[in-house]
Amino acid sequence: MTFIAGAAFNATAQQLDDVVFDNVRIIKNGKLMSVTMDIDLQKLNVKNRRSLHIVPVLKNGADSVELAPVGIYSRGRYINYLRTGESVYEDQGETVYKESAAPDRIQYSSNVEYSKWMDGASIYVSNKTCGCCQDLKGQKQTRLAQFEVPKFEPAILLVQPQVEMDKARELSGSAYIEFVVSRTDINPDYRSNRREIGKITATIDSVRNDSDIEVKKIWLKGFASPESPYDNNTALAKGRTESLKKYVLGLYGFDPSVIETDYEPENWEGLKAYVQASNLPHKAEILEAIGLDRDPDTREWIIKSRYKADYRHLLDHCYPALRKTDYRIEYTIRSFTDIDEIVEIFRTSPNKLSLNELYLASTAFEPKSEEYNAVFETAVRMYPNDPVSNINAANVAILEGDFRGARRYLLKADDSEEVIYTWGLYYMGVGDYEKAEEKLREARALGIPQAAEMLRQCARLKAYYEENN
Repeated sequence: MTFIAGAAFNATAQQLDDVVFDNVRIIKNGKLMSVTMDIDLQKLNVKNRRSLHIVPVLKNGADSVELAPVGIYSRGRYINYLRTGESVYEDQGETVYKESAAPDRIQYSSNVEYSKWMDGASIYVSNKTCGCCQDLKGQKQTRLAQFEVPKFEPAILLVQPQVEMDKARELSGSAYIEFVVSRTDINPDYRSNRREIGKITATIDSVRNDSDIEVKKIWLKGFASPESPYDNNTALAKGRTESLKKYVLGLYGFDPSVIETDYEPENWEGLKAYVQASNLPHKAEILEAIGLDRDPDTREWIIKSRYKADYRHLLDHCYPALRKTDYRIEYTIRSFTDIDEIVEIFRTSPNKLSLNELYLASTAFEPKSEEYNAVFETAVRMYPNDPVSNINAANVAILEGDFRGARRYLLKADDSEEVIYTWGLYYMGVGDYEKAEEKLREARALGIPQAAEMLRQCARLKAYYEENN
């Protein structure tokens, strides 16, 4: 199949001053812009001592260039032209005809050197009437055709996510509640306990007071630090976690089965992470001691007895943070089906929407609109590792010409036929037409109907830019 990579064709005849212009063509041929047309002069009548100058003009914004004119001279003006050799456009290669001897139809052709501004330019024609002494008596102009550069017009392919039947969500964090030495009872007014307990209650309140949400489970896990005997730390971690459970039950009146507890007597993983990130003088030795296949009390004694200065640093700066409570609030959100309600929730509380509900929200907005784009940006932000959110975000990015973003999303998508197709669009957008054709052919073989038209568009783009590089 042969493509004319960049061209304008206008087969509709246009008339100006009894001159008819037909079969207008603008074609880029290598480094030249070629303009051809049929000029019908059958109805033309040039007054005595007058001349008509047909001047094609290639124009785009402030840039323009006049092409070789055609002059139709009355008898008197033609005689003067023969005598003097002077014409209004003698320096522009004007083709001159005596009116009575002019053909009925002129097959016009002119070339000019190509310049980048000509991409998207239009061909105009000016009919200029001149009298004696070549003075201008009148001028009319009309637009005939526009040179169309092949454009990348992606047919994006969005994927509708599956309906999420059970919209289960969770919120989690860590609170550093302090206890009096060897005590397990909670004192809200002790040191910074109001703030730390507030982390848990604020998280619960954020979902508990929402009519669209049902709290399913509250999970609490307490940790102690390793500086005391393991048995004692076990009792403290367990007792303090149970105290926190009772405290939360007292605040909210949950059924006791809603709150689940767990405990870890000594937070060795937290200690290991701290040491690994530290610059302690005996960092390597302490990490080796932490990894020993020995009972916890022995490991703690080795660190305490051999690396006293480092141990003191850990007591002051690390151990307080090891004594913590991890919490997790598990809840479900009701499903939404009404588009108007979904749109309203998207605008106010998008975190309540499933990926499929966000997709449904997008159907209420015009493609490429601010809110349309915002839906898919929100979806990929809320579900950053979901292949569907990433493929859809990639498509919208391509539609916006953001190919860097599109690539970032595509790398997190899967290898589905839709993703293969979208890689084809991406490569078209960045001008890698060989890879684009490869991906689009693969997508076409996999049954993506849009791939065939995009392959044709890719061929036009490829032909044009190969010609112009």
